[in-house]
Amino acid sequence: MESEMTAPTYQQRDDLALHRDLTKAANQYLLQRHDHRFADGWMIGKLLCLIALCGLFYTTALLSGEPVIFACGYFAFIFTAMLLAINAVHDASHNAFFRQAWANRALNFVICIPLGLDADCWRVRHVECHHAHLNVQGYDLDIEENGVLRQTPFQRIKSFMQAQQYYWPFVAALTFPCIIWFFDWIDRAGKTRVQPKMRHQGVRGWGLFLTAKTLHLLLALALPYWILRQQGIGGDTLLWCYLAGQMLSSLIFVVLILGSHWAMGTFYEVPEDGHFQHGRYRHVFATTIDWVPSPRWLSYWMGELNRHLTHHIFPNWNHRHYPALSDIIAQVTQRHGVTYHCVSLKEILIAQQRFLRAMGKGETATGLMDKPTDNSQSPDC
Repeated sequence: MESEMTAPTYQQRDDLALHRDLTKAANQYLLQRHDHRFADGWMIGKLLCLIALCGLFYTTALLSGEPVIFACGYFAFIFTAMLLAINAVHDASHNAFFRQAWANRALNFVICIPLGLDADCWRVRHVECHHAHLNVQGYDLDIEENGVLRQTPFQRIKSFMQAQQYYWPFVAALTFPCIIWFFDWIDRAGKTRVQPKMRHQGVRGWGLFLTAKTLHLLLALALPYWILRQQGIGGDTLLWCYLAGQMLSSLIFVVLILGSHWAMGTFYEVPEDGHFQHGRYRHVFATTIDWVPSPRWLSYWMGELNRHLTHHIFPNWNHRHYPALSDIIAQVTQRHGVTYHCVSLKEILIAQQRFLRAMGKGETATGLMDKPTDNSQSPDC
């Protein structure tokens, strides 16, 4: 197991006024609506709708008897499983779906089965590592050096990385398959810094882990293989559909999670004394961005993860509040002289490509840090 690293600290004093005003405005928003920060009936309805669609696509795929219909149905099944993850698992990992922590854990365990991710492994990587030390080399596991994609100026560069702005979608598409069949296992086996932070250790931890993986294997591969064999559809068709569905879902997920950080092009090494001279809020504003897709209604089905800066400022709020919270952030930061970036899908894709090109060539990536933004005028948001 990797040795424990001392977590860096931040200059929290600089953020006290900003924190106070953001919290006050957010709480006032809830009071005016007589609302709470968790999921409401509409969110639970969306969850049930996605579960029903996932089951419908799965059943259609297995009972069709036609290779083409199977491929489309199975592909849609995995894609819908990904939508379940970004709409429910993400919130539940932050205890922002249900009020009760046990209910969030139970939801995560069940919803992660179709996609195959281990809920506890992902929670630690995302909440304990990514959120706690955003874009910090050696601490944020989302930007861990992988040998094929250079994501920070502090990582080694190889000649073929000059083309990484072209091949990065393939690398991103392999994220889910690699997590499901490799990283989850080495995390649970204690070969990374993830295992000590997991909720369940020892026999109970392994028991839950193996149960989830077995259920995924049975649901996604074993049962379909048994049914398809009787229909004359080969196992190779099943495997190709499984891999293709996982890869597309993975690509979309990575763009939602990492793309918002790539676009800013700001990464940090821990200072020698282990203390950053800025606060956590300003750290988030320097490394994260909000963006809005076209058409805008896509945000609803993407779990509002495109409003990724908003999520990092209010991680324990259900995503149904993100549109309102992003407006609050824009208004409050204007009074504090902090730049809030919210751009279009086209702008963030251009910024991502510019960042990856610069990293691959060993150049300085400015991202959107130098782009002037008037917080009072956010036509894209």
